[in-house]
Amino acid sequence: MTTIVTDTAMSYRRLGASGLQVSTLSLGSWITYHNQVDSRAAAEMLAAAHAAGINFFDNAEVYADGKGEEVMGAAFKQLRWPRLSYIVSTKFYWGIEREGNPVNRRNTLNRKYLMQALDGSLKRLQLDFVDLIYAHRPDPHTPLEEVVRAMHDLITQGKALYWGTSEWPADDIRAAWELAERHHLHKPVMEQPQYNLFHRQRVEQEYARLYADLGLGLTTWSPLASGLLTGKYRSGVPAGSRGALEQMAWLRERLEDAPKNAAVAQLAPIAEELGGSLAQLAIAWAAHNPRVSSVILGASRQEQLAHNLGALALLPRLTPEVLARIDAITLPLAQ
Repeated sequence: MTTIVTDTAMSYRRLGASGLQVSTLSLGSWITYHNQVDSRAAAEMLAAAHAAGINFFDNAEVYADGKGEEVMGAAFKQLRWPRLSYIVSTKFYWGIEREGNPVNRRNTLNRKYLMQALDGSLKRLQLDFVDLIYAHRPDPHTPLEEVVRAMHDLITQGKALYWGTSEWPADDIRAAWELAERHHLHKPVMEQPQYNLFHRQRVEQEYARLYADLGLGLTTWSPLASGLLTGKYRSGVPAGSRGALEQMAWLRERLEDAPKNAAVAQLAPIAEELGGSLAQLAIAWAAHNPRVSSVILGASRQEQLAHNLGALALLPRLTPEVLARIDAITLPLAQ
């Protein structure tokens, strides 16, 4: 069970079995940084998030082909926060080299790539180390022991403090943990899966035994199902939304899913009864799971961030009766 600390309006939870405390709600940079948010706006957004108690900021090498890290790094430099006051993560697998031969530069977790990829991220983020590093996807072509040893060495070198996985099957996470245990190496501490009302099976079923057996923590992404759970896609894709971005064309079919949009419409009265919005209800629902260490939010405007942070007020209102009503609407459509 995740330990919750409530010294401020923002609550904090242990990252799995580690001693690191992360804010229940955190701020991510996928899609928004560089594409929708420049370094000046990012600094303003980060400052607002930090003032609200958020201490965990998520990134990845591949976000905007490294530009996401550059924007966040420039914002950190401008803000000049004490390094102990914030937690930064990044993720590796896809690679960002688009020119020339892709061998050892893309879609891999081999030792050569990981060592050089983290150096690149540190340069872009303008940091001496990152707190959390993730294997962004499993790599079936690299021996698992090579991945675990490389992650262990990056921590031993002081370039990262903890490592984990993102969207790995439960069996692979367990195998990595047991290999690290057997060889006295740093074990994976956390997993970063998608988790929302329509995407639940992995967190609630597949990983079920890993929480107690391994002390696995979760930093979950897409609590709003890429915006579907805000209700704004019930009448199509509005201009200026994430779904309208050219690079997000692959997402539009999911956002225009008629049965799911109908379910979202049924959730609206529940959100209203609780005194919140659909977005706040969806975020609070994800954070209500005690196995979740932090729910990663996305925001392109400070007003959007402030609104999403209002989900904290809904958490104590999610009674068993309310949760049962939500499940009756969404569970039949969940995967």
